Amino acid sequence: MKIYGQKREIIINSFKNGDITVAVYGLGKMGLPLVAIFADNGAKVIGADINPDVVETINKGINTVKEEPGLDELVYKNVKEGRLKATTNLVEASQDSDVMVILVPTLLDENNIPDIKIVESVCENIAEGLEEGDFVILESTAPPGTTDHIKTILEKSGLKAEKYWGLAHCPERTSSGRAIRDITQSYPKVVGGINPKSTETAEALYSVINEKGVIPVSDAKTAEAVKVFEGIYRDVNIALANELALICEELEINAIEAFKVANTQPYSNIHLPGVGVGGHCIPVYPYFLKTPRKGLIRLARKINDFMPQYTVNLVVKGLKTFEKKIENSNIMVLGISFRGGVKEIRWSPSLTIIKLLKGFGANVFVYDPLFNPGEIEELGVRYADQFDDMDCVVIASDHKEFRGYDWKEIGKKMRTKVVVDGRQIVDPDQLRKLGYIYLGIGYI
Repeated sequence: MKIYGQKREIIINSFKNGDITVAVYGLGKMGLPLVAIFADNGAKVIGADINPDVVETINKGINTVKEEPGLDELVYKNVKEGRLKATTNLVEASQDSDVMVILVPTLLDENNIPDIKIVESVCENIAEGLEEGDFVILESTAPPGTTDHIKTILEKSGLKAEKYWGLAHCPERTSSGRAIRDITQSYPKVVGGINPKSTETAEALYSVINEKGVIPVSDAKTAEAVKVFEGIYRDVNIALANELALICEELEINAIEAFKVANTQPYSNIHLPGVGVGGHCIPVYPYFLKTPRKGLIRLARKINDFMPQYTVNLVVKGLKTFEKKIENSNIMVLGISFRGGVKEIRWSPSLTIIKLLKGFGANVFVYDPLFNPGEIEELGVRYADQFDDMDCVVIASDHKEFRGYDWKEIGKKMRTKVVVDGRQIVDPDQLRKLGYIYLGIGYI
């Protein structure tokens, strides 16, 4: 059933009754959870992806995004019950659908300039199957103005936007490892259309799947800005915490203690400092805005990008206390994930730390509980889950497992007892009592 411009009640009832077919383009970490949730709420869903292995696996009822709790069951159930199927034929998916949702990556090129070629390519395919009454949604985070841009691509269908079909930006607001919860109940959905009719259509559609409700905004460009601003807010505030931590080191102040006490005042919310910022969102979104080169947003990026180097500087400092050089030292990096509990290394600061350590001639070993030895060795480093003959341990990810380590026993195996804690994982006083040289970001 074509839903563009239909009354709210009709859209909601048609969704729940299975009269609407939704095509979701992109079956990755965010796309597949959305596909499963749409299907589980009644819609017929076509997952479109260019990867034939992913498509084949999903059509067997097998989840391909293993890190998402609850997704195995949703995929299996909805494939079995006939509400969910996948295809590599992107044009056919458009022809067979009433709603087309774009949820593919938006990237940066080598000069940190936004690259939306994948989005544009998907729109070319959708345009070939676009029909009167269809509704297109861009969920991919994108520079403000992108939705207006892709409208011109979609109009290659020969049908004029607004008059014959609708278009809205409805940004995903999800995090890896908690996508189902975020889509359905963590935060309200933000929707903004190219015209009021598109906004109303989007609001009705997402009201079916989001318990927290939907927030309509003035237009698509505002919706795009909302998502980008959310990420930039985090980046700038993390940079503030990192800079304050560096200042505290110079002043010989325990930054973590100072931050905790400052945050008892309701207007203060200083974040935790750390080895840097990773993931597919926060390090990328600042480049989606045209900002002054020396402005606050760009400066925050520089500060956060510096933190891996600062971490390595702490390694050098720690080894010097034993009159050891970093060259030929055995360094164990704990964690390559950008965030604890999430198997994701995109923009992970750990990768930069590893590269810098190798550049100094260190022997780098890596352990991450979410990655097997082969996956780690593909990064050009050695896998190790033991601490024998290590000279320094760098804690780069905040996995829960690391908090339970027996550092007394670990110290018996290490050749030189240096720990650089970039995630506030261990107790500095405890390690120092055990004879370690402890250097942490935020602690003195």
